[in-house]
This record gives sequence, C-alpha cells and structure tokens, in this order.
Amino acid sequence: MEDIEREPEEPPAKGRPPHPWEHVPAAQWNDWRWQLANRLKSIEQLAEVIHLTPSEEIALQSSKHFRVAIPPYFASLMDPNDPDCPIRRQVVPTADELVPFEAEMEDSLAEDAHSPMPGLVHRYPDRVLMLVTTQCASYCRYCTRSRLVGDAHVQFSQADYQRQIAYIASTPQVRDVLISGGDPLTMPVKALDQILAGLRSIPHVEVIRIGTRVPVFLPQRIDEELINCLRKYHPLWMNIHFNHPKEISPEVEAALTKLADAGIPLGSQSVLLAGINDCPNIMMELSHKLLRNRVRPYYLYQCDLVHGAGHFRTPVSKGIEIMEALRGHTSGFGIPTYVIDAPAGGGKIPILPNYLLSMSDSRVVVRNYEGFISTYSQPTNYRPHDTKNCPYCQNSASEGGQKGVAALLSGERLEITPEGWHETHHREAPEPVSLPHRQRAKVIR
Repeated sequence: MEDIEREPEEPPAKGRPPHPWEHVPAAQWNDWRWQLANRLKSIEQLAEVIHLTPSEEIALQSSKHFRVAIPPYFASLMDPNDPDCPIRRQVVPTADELVPFEAEMEDSLAEDAHSPMPGLVHRYPDRVLMLVTTQCASYCRYCTRSRLVGDAHVQFSQADYQRQIAYIASTPQVRDVLISGGDPLTMPVKALDQILAGLRSIPHVEVIRIGTRVPVFLPQRIDEELINCLRKYHPLWMNIHFNHPKEISPEVEAALTKLADAGIPLGSQSVLLAGINDCPNIMMELSHKLLRNRVRPYYLYQCDLVHGAGHFRTPVSKGIEIMEALRGHTSGFGIPTYVIDAPAGGGKIPILPNYLLSMSDSRVVVRNYEGFISTYSQPTNYRPHDTKNCPYCQNSASEGGQKGVAALLSGERLEITPEGWHETHHREAPEPVSLPHRQRAKVIR
C-alpha cells in the first residue's frame, strides 16, 4: 500500500510564540476543571501566549492591579500580536487601569448602601440581587464589583446564604431574585442547587435569574450535570455578558444551544467599551450573532465609574449613535436597551434617541429612524381607565416611596421633592426691630 502523501503542516505565524497547549489531550482541554486549574495568572505565563506590550508588562508587575486569571480556552482566542484585540483588552491589564480618574468611585452603584446584609442588595421594590460568590472564571478589567470579587481568600458562606434566603422569605414584595457575584456558575453544582432549591421553596418568588459570563469564558462548564440542575427550577432566566462577536466561538454556540434547549430564556448584557465595541457595526454583528443563537440582546450598559475603567469609558453620545444605527436597521427584539446605571444608587436609567418631537392635545409629532416626520392623531373620545373598579389596580402591591413618577401620574402624590427642599424654601418674617422712642415718633409722623 502506497504511503499517503501528507500536506506539510502550516508553520506558525511569523513571530508567534509557541502554543503552550498543543500537546494537551482533548479530554483535558474540554474539562472545565482543568481550564480553571490552568488559568494564566502571571506575566511569565502570558508571555508564552502573547507578545506583551510595555503597558501590559507594567500592569502585570504592579502590586495594585486587579486580579488576572484567564482560562486557556479564552486566552486561545486572543490575537498574540495585536494589543488592541477585543478579546485581549478585556482580560489583560494595561498601565491605563492603574491611573485614577476624577469621577471614579469604589462602589459606584451604592450597592453597599442598599444591602440589608452581606451579599444581598435590595435596590428595587420587588427584586433583589443575591451575591453568592466572589470568584469568576476570568476577571473583566472594567469590573463593577472589583472591590469585592477576585480575592481567593474571601468567600460567602452557607450561613450567608441562609440569612439571604431568610430575608427574601420574610419580604413578600420580592418576586424576582437575581443570582450573581462573582459568577454563580463557577460554584459546585451541589452548592448552586441548594441555593436554587431554597429560593424556589419561597411561594412569592416567581422568577429566578442568573447573571453569568461563564458561557463566554468557560463554555466547557455548561455540561449535563449543570443543565440537569438548572432545568429543575423554572421559570429560570439567564443573562450572559457578551461584548464582542468574536466571543461567540463554536464552543460558545454549543453551550448556548444546551442552555436554550433546556428551556432557559437567554439574554445578553453588554458594556459599552472604548476600543472594543464602541462601533455601530460591531454591535449590529453582535446582536445578529446572538439572535442566531437564541440569545436576546437585553442591556447595553454605559461603563460604570469604577477604578480601573476610566480608559474604557465613552461619551454617552456614542451610545446614542449606536442606538440610532440599530433602531429600524435590524429586528426590534435584537436591540438592547441602552442604560446608565446611575451613580449613588439611582438604578438603571434608559437613554434613548428622541423620537417624540412635539405634542398637542390633538396630535403627536414623531420621527422614525430615517428622519421621516409624521403626526399621530390623538383620540377625542377616550374614556380614562376606571382604577377604582379595576381588581388589578386595587390589588397592586404597595411600593411606598419608591413608586416615584408613576405615583405623580396616578394622583397618589403631588410632588417629589429633593432632600431639604421644604427647609430651603421656608421663609419667616424677621422679628420687628425695636426703635428708640424719638426715632419711632419720627417714623410715625
């Protein structure tokens, strides 16, 4: 039998460092535990994979840099020769993140101020954020919770979980729980299962959500054991953090298929990042790629005011530009909501282009994505909704002072006043001045 002539192997790209994983067996490479155990953490390890820039070397050698830990799978997506690679820039530090900026805050969203106990944030009336771990598969350089996550010696305990679940059980207005961290999908399945079971046992908890980036950083983690755990707790939703279309590899697509086939509705949360996705065409491609994988774009976040993220921030006008490029140019359900998570605990505020141009009693003037301007006639015989006899209105849960502008529209409140407003505008007449007798007489005359 004649020898089969083989094509010569393509030589590595010129200047590319040797691939350190070329001899790793497939069984290990596809094992998420191996991926976690072999994350790249040091300047020496990263130098074997990419050509480090002086800026990257400075950051990696600094004792002040936020934790670095990159799974080999995700590191393999980085361009070794391009320091502007959108994968690389998200996980490899540069000297820019060591430079503070004027507006930065340690806890920019005031989560600690809205925490009735460690790991639980109750900012909105009917939902809570439950932080269950301080660990992630990898660490985003613009992380909102860099003050909390990444410390291998700090972790939430079973006692913390029990207190969190007890608070939720004793707070009937909570109908929606978001599990986050850190990344919940880095936890052992048994521990995650116990948390999910505890939440699902609470009658008033209607929806459980998981916020994660594991399907992006570590798609091997989405295995049968995890899927079998998650599918027990419907309605269970999952929001995954995608920032760039290059993150959606065949391995990620396989993981998303498993999650979607398990009946888990999937959404995507992106952060608007300078030099990574601050481009309408990149965001368009990301939205299309997500939709093809049954993931609905959910939020586009303006970058938070946290230390290390200053060089990632864009003007808000860039976000508006992206929204203008998406609306009308792609499927409506493929357009995320652009939000600023307001500093000091104001919550997520949608920021949209202005499509309503003007309004009178009889007409509304609107414009579309092309600049086409039209009028919409308002009804002349509208009968207002009968809130007094509507069972839904009568049985709606009270939100107290958090009802905000909706309370003004419903007539429940007349005003919303800033702190100290009444005191500032309280005027008192000065005490009458006592005049000497002769001066007083002159005044009288």
